Amino acid sequence: MAVGILYNGRVTVLGKSYFNKQASILLKFAKSTSNSQLSAKLVSKAADLKSQGDPLPENDQSLRAPDVDPDNETGAA
Repeated sequence: MAVGILYNGRVTVLGKSYFNKQASILLKFAKSTSNSQLSAKLVSKAADLKSQGDPLPENDQSLRAPDVDPDNETGAA
């Protein structure tokens, strides 16, 4: 998922530091509230933001069926 802002015909992509800062702010709010349901939702949203800032793996990390030949791109055994 790409997140960006269009400004004067240019797209600025939000980076890891932006998402980490937003997550940090939500965690501070979560600690300051006495409402446990709100706190749980804020922590959950902070985790979502943190994961958006984490880089994606460069290679495919998905699991393959045992009968798939990794050298064959079609997946046929």
